[in-house]
Parts: sequence; structure tokens; C-alpha cells
Amino acid sequence: MDVLLQLLGRLHPVIVHLPIGFIILGLLLQWYDRKIGQHTKVVALIYLWAGVSAALACITGYLQYLGEGYGFDTVKWHLWSGIATALFCFVMYLKIRSTGSTDRDVKIANFEHQIPKDQIIEQEQIDKSGSKRMTRTDLSDFLDSIPTLVLSVLFFMLISFTGHQGGNITHGEDYLVEPLPNSVKSALGFETFEEKEIVLNEENWEETLIYKDVIDPILNNKCVSCHNPKKTKGELLLNSEEGILTGGENGDVVVANHAADSELFVRMNLPLDDDDHMPPDGKTQPSKEEIALIGAWLDAGHPFAETIGESGLEKELFQSFFPKKVDNDYPDVEVAEASQDSIDRIKDQGIHVDQISKATNFLKISCLNKPSFSESDFALFEPLKIQIAVLDLGGTQVSDAVFEKLADLPHLTVLKLDHTEITGKGIEKLAATSKYLKSINLTGTNLQAPYFRKLAEFKKLQKVFVFDTPIDAADAKALKGGQITVDYGHYNLPAIASDSIVY
Repeated sequence: MDVLLQLLGRLHPVIVHLPIGFIILGLLLQWYDRKIGQHTKVVALIYLWAGVSAALACITGYLQYLGEGYGFDTVKWHLWSGIATALFCFVMYLKIRSTGSTDRDVKIANFEHQIPKDQIIEQEQIDKSGSKRMTRTDLSDFLDSIPTLVLSVLFFMLISFTGHQGGNITHGEDYLVEPLPNSVKSALGFETFEEKEIVLNEENWEETLIYKDVIDPILNNKCVSCHNPKKTKGELLLNSEEGILTGGENGDVVVANHAADSELFVRMNLPLDDDDHMPPDGKTQPSKEEIALIGAWLDAGHPFAETIGESGLEKELFQSFFPKKVDNDYPDVEVAEASQDSIDRIKDQGIHVDQISKATNFLKISCLNKPSFSESDFALFEPLKIQIAVLDLGGTQVSDAVFEKLADLPHLTVLKLDHTEITGKGIEKLAATSKYLKSINLTGTNLQAPYFRKLAEFKKLQKVFVFDTPIDAADAKALKGGQITVDYGHYNLPAIASDSIVY
């Protein structure tokens, strides 16, 4: 029986749309028929159907309230306004039916003026003899005294309020206004919650207060909009230490040293489509790193006054909150804007020149469409030498002599020399002047091991591409003790079943 009642309760979100549809249809038809007056019977019948379906929605809604564990304070306004809406449907039914009857009485009276007097006397005698005529009840008299337009406006306001309260239960009071800026929400009279930022870095993470500076911002940004002094969903407050420790209508939400038994942590890990998942679907969800931090904090005894170092939590839990280093293909320095005339002269030679981004004046140059480019053409770059950060000379005619030319580019960051006659001889000249070079592509060259090892002299070099060169795997792994990533190629991929298919 309990299962049946719970099932009926869960039908409420479906059934509740029936009376809404009937009421809106009735109001629209009323407005359409306001001058003609030919559809009063239909409008009255629609409101009767609306009343019956609204009563059914009230019953299923009450069963859902009992079966789903909602707090009464959460549903009371939706419950009472839903009952009021159902009753108002029958009120509107009586009003419209009464209006239709009155219209008929007027037509009959007009007709009686046109029939002979002796027939009217005869009719009155019949009435006195006991035939039953419709008589007005006190309710009909009261309804007749209220204009239909007034009742219709009140009806629309009532159903709007009821629907709004239902939406608040499902999505939260700020569901519609949540995307709006805080300034707009404040102007509309809604409570705003400023997001709190987690400020951690390599230097301060151990001295940072675990609750105030880490856990509280997570709860504030993801949970407090529904669990605060003005909106205590489930009678739970998550905006303070006292509220967290007090718990909600179902008891404690945190258990010291046992995250798996703490309702706060358990509900965050439920599937998103689970009715008990928190925050509910539609709200901004915490990241997996934030959920892991909540769990670690609970397993550490949910300390409120300790630092991260004192709580004994591992650094790895917090590294995702450290500032992300921006790894641009240009140095973090300011340079003057390059002359457009100089850029145009280079482009006229079939060389591609482009600004790396709108945030910088550094340029990237590619000789992909000029395979005949050699050291003798390097003079073209002289006017732009301080702006060049990315240079692609792959597939050109350059030789080892190019390193002396490249040494004159003070901000070179990414260099591509793939598929050229480079052996690496003289690369130390570039290493001596290069402050920013972090990537060099030597794929498909005749790079020799002695010169390859000189790459360790580059101060900022991070990655080297040496696929299809004479360099062997042993040299590739040994470069600067492994501090420089060497992409050696020759990857061995595991065989899969489709490899044996012959097409």
C-alpha cells in the first residue's frame, strides 16, 4: 500500500498540469467570448473539469509531501494555494453557469413582453400551483454581485502564485533569477550571495584555514543559496559552523572522521537524477575536486579552526585550486607594435606573418609557402626581430648557419626547423643568447648526438621533437636528466582486433 501511495504521489508533477491547462483554456475562451456570450456552457464545463483535476492534483501532491519527506514549511504555501485553486475552479464554474442562467432569464423576460397577457396569467397560475422554478441561492446572489472580470483576474493571480510556489519547491526560489547579475537581483528584492574565492598557492596553502578559506567558500557557492537564514530548506543551515553541526530536519549532516556516513557528503555523490542528490539538478554543481575536499575534511574530523597543515590533509587535494600558469607562445614582456610596412614587405615574399593574439604585439612567422627560404633571406626579418616569437622554417633550405642568424631574435619562443639539412652544429650560439626558447622541432633532420646534447644549455627549453633523426632512445631520455621532454616518436601501439580486418 505504501508503494502505491508513493507512486501516486510521484504522479503529481504530471497530473498538476491538467488543471493548469483547463484553467488557462477557460480564461482564454472567456476572454474570446466576452462579447458574444455563446460559449458560457462550455466555459463552465471546462472549469468543472479543472476543479476535478485540481482536486486530484491536491491529493497526489499531499501524497508526495508525505512520501518524499518534504518539510511542511517548504510546501505549506503551495499546498494551501493548491487547495484554494481547486475550490476557486468550482466557484468559477458556479459563477459562469449562473451568468449563463441569468442571460437566459433575460431572454425569457424579453420574450414574455411579446406574448399575450392571458398566457402570462396562465403561466403564473401554473407557477403558483407548484411547478418548480429555479431559485437563486445565497451563494449565487453573492457571486452575482462580483463582476466576472474581477474573479477571472483573481483566478489568474491565484494559479500563478500556486505554480510559482511549486516551482520554488522543485528548483528553488531563485531559479528564474539565478542567471541575473547580483546588482539586478538586488534591485528586484532578491537575496544575493556573493561567491567566495578559494585563494591558494604554493607558498600559503599549509597556513590557510581549512574551513574559513576552503570549505566555507565551497558550501557558500554551491549550497548556501538553499540553506541560509532566509531560506532554510530541510531546516538546514550551511552558512555557519553552528548550522552545520546542528543539522536539519533529518538529523546530523556531518559525522566526524566518517565522510561515508555524513549526509552532506553522501548526497553530493548521488547520481544527478536521484531525487536526494544535492545540490538539486538545475543548480550549479560542485566539481569532483570540491567534493573530494569535503570528504577529506570530514574524514579529518571536520576541523573549523585548524590550518590545512594542522589538519594533516595532503597537498594533492588542493593543487587544482592553485593559480594556473599561463603557458603562452611568447614572453611575458611588452614590445612595441611592428611596422605594417615591414610586415607587408615580408608578406610580399610569400611568407606568412600574423599577430599571435590581440593581447600582444608578438608575431608568428611561417615559411611554409616559401620552401626556397635560406639564410640569405634572413635580412627580411631584421625590422621585426624584437617582435618575432614563433618562427617556422620547416621544409626550407636553411642549414646550420641559421643558428647565428637566429641568435639575433631576442624573444624567440617556439622554433621549427623540421625537415631541413640541420645537423645541430652551432646550436650553442643560439643557446647563449636565447632567454625564452621553450620548444624546438628538429623532426626529419640529420641532428647529431653531440649537438643534440647541447640543447641542455637552453635555460627555458621544455620540449624537443626529434622523430626520424639519428638520435637514439638512450640520448633522448638523458637530455638534462629528463627535465626536458623529448618527443622521440617510435610509439608502439597495442594491437586491436580490427587490425586483422582486410578490406
